[in-house]
Amino acid sequence: MDFDFTDEQEQFRKVVRDFAEAEIAPHAEAWDRDHEFPTDAVLAMGELGLFGLPFPEEYGGSGADFTTLCLAIEELARVDQSLSITLEAGVGLGANPIFTFGTEEQ
Repeated sequence: MDFDFTDEQEQFRKVVRDFAEAEIAPHAEAWDRDHEFPTDAVLAMGELGLFGLPFPEEYGGSGADFTTLCLAIEELARVDQSLSITLEAGVGLGANPIFTFGTEEQ
């Protein structure tokens, strides 16, 4: 069994890490202190394609594997655990049930 990440996974990890350090880390403490939901950060996560990672391209996703999704969650958690959970819940509790059990119309 190979436990090494692929070059593509490592590159994506760096993209998410750079995003998290530049766009989330400088604001995370204030968001928490001020009880503010970081709508702009979540929208930026969507623009980066994080919410569509494990879904096929034909449905607007990127067709990434589960490991890549986990790397994104991990990199977000390094700077703000609440946004990592936002990604995890958005994919796992929101989009995945629709993808798995929904109809084409949904």
